[in-house]
Amino acid sequence: MRTKSVGKKKINIVTLGCSKNVYDSEVLMSQLKANGKEVVHEEKGDIVVINTCGFIDNAKEESINTILDFVEAKNRGEVEKVFVTGCLSERYKPDLIKEIPDVDQYFGTRDLPILLKHLGADYKHELVGERLITTPKHYAYLKISEGCDRPCSFCAIPLMRGGHVSTPIEKLVKEAQKLAKVGVKELILIAQDLTYYGLDIYKKRALGELLKELVKVEGIEWIRLHYAFPSGFPEDVLDIIREEPKVCNYIDIPLQHINSDLLKSMKRGTTHEKTNALLDKFREKVPDMAIRTTLIVGYPGETEERFQELKEWVREQKFDRLGCFTYSHEENTGAYVLEDDIPQEVKEARVEEIMELQSQISWDKNQKRIGEVYKCVFDRKEGNYFVGRTEYDSPDVDNTVLVSAEDTYISIGDFANVKITSAEEFDLYGELV
Repeated sequence: MRTKSVGKKKINIVTLGCSKNVYDSEVLMSQLKANGKEVVHEEKGDIVVINTCGFIDNAKEESINTILDFVEAKNRGEVEKVFVTGCLSERYKPDLIKEIPDVDQYFGTRDLPILLKHLGADYKHELVGERLITTPKHYAYLKISEGCDRPCSFCAIPLMRGGHVSTPIEKLVKEAQKLAKVGVKELILIAQDLTYYGLDIYKKRALGELLKELVKVEGIEWIRLHYAFPSGFPEDVLDIIREEPKVCNYIDIPLQHINSDLLKSMKRGTTHEKTNALLDKFREKVPDMAIRTTLIVGYPGETEERFQELKEWVREQKFDRLGCFTYSHEENTGAYVLEDDIPQEVKEARVEEIMELQSQISWDKNQKRIGEVYKCVFDRKEGNYFVGRTEYDSPDVDNTVLVSAEDTYISIGDFANVKITSAEEFDLYGELV
């Protein structure tokens, strides 16, 4: 007969979804460690905490399958308790309790003190800004705000994360200083909406002021901007990107579509013409900036003609980086009252068309990089290559720079100058110079 250990229970944190969830898991782990708990990330443990994503159908399916897998492990006696937190739990808690009752407890996105109590820990206010980094030690996400006030009709984030709340500049600077002390060299600023930062607490858009303070943090070499909203973008940020070496010539700005009628239905607060004018401003003020965007295809009312408008626009704009997703018909969102009138196979075929076009654009752009020298940071060793990135690339989503490990050694987390010798659609190959 198996007897349960009376010793220390190991708590395994499992993270699903986006970088905001990574950040939240890191905060949870630091709180547990400060309470004397043994905590691991996605390894074996006696107690499992699953930080779920509930954004679109695929993410929800992955979260539910992960919960079911750990519930089965619990029923086999391999884990003692299963707790579920995060966006899926925030959004569907009553349904989850009914459908998967074997989970010990469900928590929402703002229930950290209650979750800690169930894990035998106390919430320590003095730890605000402390995290156990789960990314490679040289880069970390810095979440500058929580929630979102935008009314986008397709998006369920406000249902799961609540309204926009900015974190004060001084707190973020302290957090950045702590990260730098443990070896972080690259900060990736994340939020549901970077553009809105500061409006709630400073009554003005303050992303530029935040950047001016963060660049002063010793040890930080790169600062990268993710998830800016196109409407109301603070143009002073462009001047800072251009003039401040630490701020990468890079921006992630999800534009979603270009047809003005669909943008109106999506409640994006912009038009085809305004979007192009903003992109022209980006390129005029920061000619060397890499622009990453994401698009949604198959939104209700996306006729073939409107899709072709999107495709032609992608061809014209030649984005440096681009991701594309199928529309997901989410209950309680503004678009849920519309008919989900595009068949799934058509949505998927449209994604393939956009990504095939982007693949060719990326190939053409990368060929022009051959012979150029770039400062790169190296994230990992994979097979016979050290895998790095330029300032134009964010980890896990963008291009990589591959340097042969057969006759070269590079320490992970180090910066090095690399001359590009050949290129494919999404990979550059080079040698140290």
